[in-house]
Amino acid sequence: MHVPADPPARCPACGDSYESVSRHAAGFVVNLLDNERYRRVCFHPADDGGGPALDCYHHTHGQADEEGGDPR
Repeated sequence: MHVPADPPARCPACGDSYESVSRHAAGFVVNLLDNERYRRVCFHPADDGGGPALDCYHHTHGQADEEGGDPR
């Protein structure tokens, strides 16, 4: 996992603001049940040096509530 060098200002998957982004080129697990920090994580396809990857955009509870919480 690493953080993209030039992340977009808004989440490309839902258009909302986000707290952080991480790129994953291997398997990973997402569990948001009872998560105190994040309400939603959006996934967007990316390239990791020529191979497939996913960028994960982490939305806090406040951001999801303020933006209407649209879980596309």
